[in-house]
Amino acid sequence: MEFASNLLLIASGVVLLYFGGESLVKNAVILARSWGISTMVVGLTVVAFGTSSPELAASLAAALSGSPSIAIGNVVGSNILNILFILGLTALIVPIRAQAQFIKREVPIMLGATLLLFVFLYFDQQITRWEALFSVGLLGLYIWFLYRSGATEVAEVQQEYEQEYSQTTKAGWQAYAGVVLGLVLLGVGARLLTLGAVELARAFGVPELIIGLTVVALGTSLPEVAASIAAALRREPDIALGNIVGSNIFNILGILGLTALVQPVGLPWEGIQRDMWVMLLASLLLWPFLATGFRLGRREGGVFLGLYGAYVALLIYSAAQRGMG
Repeated sequence: MEFASNLLLIASGVVLLYFGGESLVKNAVILARSWGISTMVVGLTVVAFGTSSPELAASLAAALSGSPSIAIGNVVGSNILNILFILGLTALIVPIRAQAQFIKREVPIMLGATLLLFVFLYFDQQITRWEALFSVGLLGLYIWFLYRSGATEVAEVQQEYEQEYSQTTKAGWQAYAGVVLGLVLLGVGARLLTLGAVELARAFGVPELIIGLTVVALGTSLPEVAASIAAALRREPDIALGNIVGSNIFNILGILGLTALVQPVGLPWEGIQRDMWVMLLASLLLWPFLATGFRLGRREGGVFLGLYGAYVALLIYSAAQRGMG
């Protein structure tokens, strides 16, 4: 009975996070357009960061409830899932070839953010408030960089974003109410998901880190899944890639940064190093496709999905070994 109730909490939390993220993104786009922000910047910031809002809500809830493993595992697991699973699945549907220069410039920033997290966790075993403040400051510089570079993109990429995000420019009270509703749903959903995940981990003796890397990461990444697949079906590869790369940067600099500002989080390096290396490897795998203009086709998408399956199998095996130990 307890198992069923925990699953119900997790499922309810995921549903609320999904609809909360959808409401937040949709109405934030309307508000941003009504304020005169360009469609490309809206796509790269409001949408990419908005689809990461469930991760922020879940990580904050986990940190405040005394479960830093779930907070960190959620971000690391989401970044791995974004590249290997979501982009792999997207490429199986429609092969991807990025045209936008900004995406090629963003990949080194994503790698830099990943290495920064390496430094924090390796040397300090945690993210302190000063490190969190530094991360949030870097995120601010990144957003400024996007504003400056968005205007230099090729016309075809500009048009891709224009078609996607310029339909609605009038913002009434409904848009503001939608943002508030989205934030409320995110808060409640994050609490339910975290509570169910922690209790499930304890009931089965599974480390909270593994729950964060898998169940919580997948649940909070549903907006990225929906946005990327929808973009692929509409033949808008730059939007799909921009969403994933932007979300990964925001996950590290924004989510862990803001979470650690409220409540510093940490883990022993020995407990997270395997997953950190997998996250770095996934980011490095993406580099040649975007830096050289190579296509991320169905074969490569299958490889990405296979690697994600192997990673999940490794997590299950390690959990089983721990249980037998």
